[in-house]
Amino acid sequence: MKRLLLMSALLAANALAAELPIDERTGLVIDEGWVLVNGHCGACHSHRLVTAQRGDEAFWTKTIRWMQRTQNLWQIPDHQEQIIVRYLAKHYNETEWGRRPALSPVLLPPVDEPASTE
Repeated sequence: MKRLLLMSALLAANALAAELPIDERTGLVIDEGWVLVNGHCGACHSHRLVTAQRGDEAFWTKTIRWMQRTQNLWQIPDHQEQIIVRYLAKHYNETEWGRRPALSPVLLPPVDEPASTE
């Protein structure tokens, strides 16, 4: 059953990709919102970082907020942000073939405690 679901997801993704062109330079699906994603996301990092991610609208909104809080991403006008988030959730959404889940904390190397300033 799981294999059947995976095959269905892959076929649906291939059908969607076959219907919409992919920009050769960025690897982004050319659809409504791709120009905004190209400009806003590509201004700071590779488009491959975008296409390697998978998430729903909540994930993409949270990612934008994190970048604004920690990576100096500028404030995006609300109407543009909505278009960007919809585009990303449509074309880079959660799928079984997407990015691997985060590692469990027990599998990560230990983090050194910062030196005391006292």
